[in-house]
Amino acid sequence: MKLFLSKIFALVLLTLLFSCKNDQKSVVAEVKTNTESTLKYAKGFDIQHFKNYTKLTIKAPYQNSTETFEFVLTKTKLNHDLNTIKIPANSIVVTSTTHIPMLELLNVEDKLIGFPNTDYISSPKTRSLIDNGFIKELGHEESINTELLLDLKPNLVVGFSLNSNNKMFSVIQKLGIPVILNGDWLEETPLGRAEWIKFFGVLFDKEKMADSLFNDIEKSYLEAKKIASKVKENPTVISGGLFKDVWNLPAGDSFEAAFLKDANTNYLWKDSKGKGSLSLNIENVFEKGKDAELWISPSYYKTLEQLKNASDIYAKFNAFQNKNIFTYVNKQGEKGGIIYFELAPARPDLVLKDLIKIAHPELLKDYKLTFYERLK
Repeated sequence: MKLFLSKIFALVLLTLLFSCKNDQKSVVAEVKTNTESTLKYAKGFDIQHFKNYTKLTIKAPYQNSTETFEFVLTKTKLNHDLNTIKIPANSIVVTSTTHIPMLELLNVEDKLIGFPNTDYISSPKTRSLIDNGFIKELGHEESINTELLLDLKPNLVVGFSLNSNNKMFSVIQKLGIPVILNGDWLEETPLGRAEWIKFFGVLFDKEKMADSLFNDIEKSYLEAKKIASKVKENPTVISGGLFKDVWNLPAGDSFEAAFLKDANTNYLWKDSKGKGSLSLNIENVFEKGKDAELWISPSYYKTLEQLKNASDIYAKFNAFQNKNIFTYVNKQGEKGGIIYFELAPARPDLVLKDLIKIAHPELLKDYKLTFYERLK
């Protein structure tokens, strides 16, 4: 009898071992089915497809990050791991207005159930959902009302963080709600930022739609760039303004400078190094930029009078005297949110067309400015 049982045990053990080996082969085979990344411009995330799941990798979750985060996206969630997320998401909380246009483009704005500082949202479509109580106010983006968030029970929270030490998101994860950090704001090119629509596309199982939308935006952008490139004269441009006696303006490798380059303008600091902003003294800016033909984005000043009252030196610039100063801060939503901050990352083609219209009025004759307007 003992011999019989020993044989049975051995047979079961062999069966299990054989099964494990088969499972291992299956996993290996599954790994080999992943496709190459289809991202063309964005550097902060990646999407890879496997046989039974999709892997979303966040490579730049915050500034100067040295860590990455991987998420397994499945249509049937197999466990309670916060890094395994069931798709499509049926309810979501996002924390930046830059996420709103992408949800709307994908027609999933009705899946948004909570947002911090809803007054910042300008889109009439999403504002209607807020006004009708479908999107709850969650407080401040740096201190979300976690009790209310827990009551809402979203499938996931899409956040953004300036660094790795974000206690609020740690608390949310401890409540059992997955958090994915969105680093679209760290992208260094206009089209790189826009390509984050594919990030939302994979979360809502709308990848083909996201790809199509991005392709249309890319095509529109590149066509506008090509039109501008044929103009032989490119006006000189300055940007930015004073803050506590320091003039902040885009560095030569920044995405703002990329817009000005693609609009075929001569941005006077185009050869400067850096991907963020430059902090210069007023004397240097005035010496180099006093004769510039255009002045784009003069800080947060809304009128020429405000600009002049802030500093006498502003009125000495050629662009001021000729009233060739353009700003995006005057175009706001119902609650005062600046439309540029919300929509521009998703629609860089419209930003570029604005700048082309400003720099080369003879081009895009039927186009009306979306974000910018001349300071009055």
